[in-house]
Amino acid sequence: MAKPTHVAIIMDGNGRWAAARGLPRRAGHRAGVEALRRTVRNAGELGVSWLTVYAFSSENWSRPRSEVNDLMGLLRLFIRRDLAELHQNGVRVRIIGDRENLEPDIKALLAEAENLTACNTAMNLVIAFNYGARDEIVRAATALLRDIQAGTAGPEALTIERFGGYLDTAGIPDPDLIIRTSGEQRLSNFLLWQAAYTEFVFVDGHWPDFSREDLVAAIATFSERDRRFGGVTAREAAL
Repeated sequence: MAKPTHVAIIMDGNGRWAAARGLPRRAGHRAGVEALRRTVRNAGELGVSWLTVYAFSSENWSRPRSEVNDLMGLLRLFIRRDLAELHQNGVRVRIIGDRENLEPDIKALLAEAENLTACNTAMNLVIAFNYGARDEIVRAATALLRDIQAGTAGPEALTIERFGGYLDTAGIPDPDLIIRTSGEQRLSNFLLWQAAYTEFVFVDGHWPDFSREDLVAAIATFSERDRRFGGVTAREAAL
């Protein structure tokens, strides 16, 4: 059975999970962090080499200030509480997204997570934070243009592979499988470039309820897909 090397997850539905239980949204976000802890552990046990999670989008800043503050607090708590365990388990942490205007302590925490775990090889956890795919592509194009203007790159040498080296995900394999919870069926500005040939699995349940069984089922669904990457199978070619 073919297994995905890289699984990415759009962790959707914390607020709806909380609303269904008569709880404040912050309770849903906290339950979502617990689901993340479970999923990182389960993904490692299931042999997933790369796990990318959409933690905070560049559009999420438009949410109420109290909710944004709570999300920032949960990020701080997650890194401070879980980083040592991730490091002990050989998990390498990578952060993608724009860090330019983040608060200094958040920047420092993200850098600490990457630096501490840089040599780990058991599994890779990629956290998309203050991330938007369109923003990523524009920042990459800007960096490329800057190099062309400086004479360190020539436009005639531009290829898909070379442009990929300017993206936040440089050195990270494209996701084989993207899972989105809460029944929504859209990418929401997540990994637009990298998802060109990605398989998608949409889960009806909200993110806080995402279980090992859900992950196993999504991987099983992936294994049943016929991935042709724009080509045809040997059998189809013979017809």
